[in-house]
Amino acid sequence: MAMRLTGLMSGMDTDSLIQELVASRKAKVDESVKAQKKLEVKQEAWKTLNSKLKTLQNKYISNMRFTTAYMKKTTKVSNNNAVSVITGEGAMNGVQELKINKLAKTAYLTGAEVAKLDGSKADAATKISELGELGANAQITCTVDGKVKTFDVTADTTISDALTWLKNDCGLNASFDEKNQRLFVSAKESGSASDFTLSGTGMALTALGLSTKNNGASKIAGQDAEIELNGATFTSNTNTFDINGLTITAMNVTAPGESITVTTQDDTDGIYDMIKNFIKEYNSIINEMDKLYNADSAKGYEPLLDEEKEAMSETEIEKWEEKIKDSILRRDSNVSKVSTALKQAMAGAIEIDGKTMYLSSFGISTMSYFQAAENEKNAYHIDGDADDEFTSGNADKLKSMISNDPDTVVSFFTQLSRNLYEAMSNQSKSVDGYRSFGSFYDDKKMKTEYDSYKSKIADLEQKLADYEDKWYKKFAAMETAMAKMQSNTSAVTALLGGS
Repeated sequence: MAMRLTGLMSGMDTDSLIQELVASRKAKVDESVKAQKKLEVKQEAWKTLNSKLKTLQNKYISNMRFTTAYMKKTTKVSNNNAVSVITGEGAMNGVQELKINKLAKTAYLTGAEVAKLDGSKADAATKISELGELGANAQITCTVDGKVKTFDVTADTTISDALTWLKNDCGLNASFDEKNQRLFVSAKESGSASDFTLSGTGMALTALGLSTKNNGASKIAGQDAEIELNGATFTSNTNTFDINGLTITAMNVTAPGESITVTTQDDTDGIYDMIKNFIKEYNSIINEMDKLYNADSAKGYEPLLDEEKEAMSETEIEKWEEKIKDSILRRDSNVSKVSTALKQAMAGAIEIDGKTMYLSSFGISTMSYFQAAENEKNAYHIDGDADDEFTSGNADKLKSMISNDPDTVVSFFTQLSRNLYEAMSNQSKSVDGYRSFGSFYDDKKMKTEYDSYKSKIADLEQKLADYEDKWYKKFAAMETAMAKMQSNTSAVTALLGGS
């Protein structure tokens, strides 16, 4: 960069003169910077829209292509206090009779209160010999699921040692409650197979309060749950049974002679809600695309440079940038292509058992041109939908058909979803140099254009700097020449004056 002398000799405003000389070249830089910023706004707008389109495709359309998505069933029971039922995929429609004979129990031993021989309170470090006099060959034996473990107790064995053995060797839960001065032992799982017994010699078990002969000690045996379903008996080590697609959780034993009615049937509400939610999601996106495509023109609005923002308030900047953002996809060709493909698939005819059907055959239609709000003319409304102010009063044809002719409903919507999925897949195929797989817009092309702007702007900025330097050099040379001329004049004047 040249030394920038600024009118020391000439008295001219060199900086202002040069800025006027380079103004046209700076305008080209600014023009490219704004174009790049505008492209960036467009990229962000498309990324947001693209994400919504993929959600529609993956969350709804992809699943609704398969009949399994409509295999929704629900199960009701006549006594919700005694049992709960979750309906799985393999559940069969029908009415069944259930009795709950036993609930599962976990083996649990509550020890008697212990006391040290000196009358003080025990803790985990207390020796068993401090709780009672031990006899010869003191041992504790535990039996769990037929497996026997033995623990030798000495005068130095502590409560903590016994607890560690019960947990590690016997596979039981064990703890000592210092506040209540009791040991507690339980199986890790419920059911009869997890039941355990403790026995001992040499008074070891008695000293710990774990003998059922101790006053205050009690033992609950492990027990399996038992139910009768349609006369057949089932047992489980927990209170949960998985039987033919139903997950049955027993909560209370039924009274003698009592039976619970279990009714499994098609979940018409579940199928209806799935279709309704799909329509709602579709409407949201199609309305947004129409709004983006039909947006008012933002002619005259260009992205702001930093120096332009300095002269504006934050509110003015926000409104300006919002105007550009709202109109950035106006008349966008990709928006048009994708929305048209969706609309055509939704409006298309589908043949079911030789009969041509449309969404309107199920009470699902767009509103008339004059009824629909602006940019909502392609949205669908379901007759009888309680949440739709325009069609809630109409007969609910969709729900009726789900109840009375579910096969036709499933056939139609699986085929409609396949048509939509194919249309969306075609619109988001990979195109070399233009589009990545799964993108509904030319993301690759936009990136290439954005990167080219980087190079172009850098090149223009360098040329601008070079052009400025050239003029600064010229003015610097002029200033230098004027300084020399003034110096020579002074010298001649001095010489003449001296003669």
